[in-house]
Amino acid sequence: MLVYVVTKDKRPLMPCTPVIARLLLKQEKAKVKRRDPFTIQLLYETTEYRQDLELGVDTGSGKFATAVRTEQNEIVYLSEVAVRNDITSKMTERRTKRRSRRHRKTRYRKPRFDNRRNSKRKDRFSPTMQSKIHSHVKEIEYIQSILPITRIILETGQFDPHRMKNPALADPNVRHWGYQKGPNYGYENTRAMVLDRDNHQCQCCHGKRKDRHLEVHHIVFRSQGGSDDAKNLITLCHTCHQALHKGKIHLDLEGMEKGTLKYATQMNSIRKQLLRRYPEAIETYGYITKANRLAMDLPKEHYIDACVIVTEGRPFTINSLLYRKKCVSAGDFQQYHGERSEIRQTTGKIMGFRKYDKVRYFGKYYFIKGRMSTGYAVLMDVNGDTVKFSDMPWGFKTPKLERMERIQARSTWMVMGEKVTPNIV
Repeated sequence: MLVYVVTKDKRPLMPCTPVIARLLLKQEKAKVKRRDPFTIQLLYETTEYRQDLELGVDTGSGKFATAVRTEQNEIVYLSEVAVRNDITSKMTERRTKRRSRRHRKTRYRKPRFDNRRNSKRKDRFSPTMQSKIHSHVKEIEYIQSILPITRIILETGQFDPHRMKNPALADPNVRHWGYQKGPNYGYENTRAMVLDRDNHQCQCCHGKRKDRHLEVHHIVFRSQGGSDDAKNLITLCHTCHQALHKGKIHLDLEGMEKGTLKYATQMNSIRKQLLRRYPEAIETYGYITKANRLAMDLPKEHYIDACVIVTEGRPFTINSLLYRKKCVSAGDFQQYHGERSEIRQTTGKIMGFRKYDKVRYFGKYYFIKGRMSTGYAVLMDVNGDTVKFSDMPWGFKTPKLERMERIQARSTWMVMGEKVTPNIV
């Protein structure tokens, strides 16, 4: 594996072998700048000889991957980043608690609805989109800070949500009018279309109950993630509708859950913003990457796609660890907890440890998920999954902070390196 090198004034150089890095550190000609990935900074002036390195980025809304190759198709950097998808739920929770607090403590204060200048700002993105775009930009800029990148290749995709919902638009005979005439064409709304589709008749009793009050029912309840699409709607009379919700009757029908087209919409925005920030980047597409990967008989992994993108389908050799990264919040912003927010939340260090610190525990590396003032901790892996120690001897089933070694302070992402297949032919 390689060690990344930067000059005295923090300009990137070509990586070196661990033997060279060990000698430079031993002779005090360099110092350790970062542990993961291992990077050293030279303490003397040197020439800035560089080779041409290319960076390939497999963009994504949930995960994205990057790979850097040399002229000999050797992968010298490899990463897979899991972006945050919890911002919406956290902001909803924060808004709920804020309104509850204002209602309890400032009942005289009237709600304000005109304070929305931020939402009217030009080129504004939602907090979720800002976080995802920033995650891509941050990783690209980080790679450029440790490696002399000369070219960037971005795999992007333009998604057509209407065509994804209606594959018939792929037919040229349908395409020219299909975008103008959607499923509700000729109707006021989806409800009117469903009633007409079912011939204005209850699909349970078929008019036997003589109830003329018709309603539209969600087969998969909205509370359970049901979609508002016509495939998940059915016409019922009021009597059958009430009986169904009370559990007196049952319908053996297959509904439809909400789709995930929001990620396709997010990818359209991510593509546009990345190309705006990096106008010199070369754009490629997923179908090209898939064809090259299948031709090389490689498995479907994000980091494999990044390698295929940057090598443009040529055989390559991996000479780097795979750095798995997970984006986390910059700090603990919750100050109090409890039913009435009366208990002070410990956000500082406990016995020298903070949340998301990287620690070594019995020879393995973990991250702190939670701490207790009694000296115990809950550990997790880089994916955020809690690590169980039930197979440990008595007294070691719950990790103690005094038995841990703090390796790295918390950051805005958790990083863990692992070995992958060295040669892909």
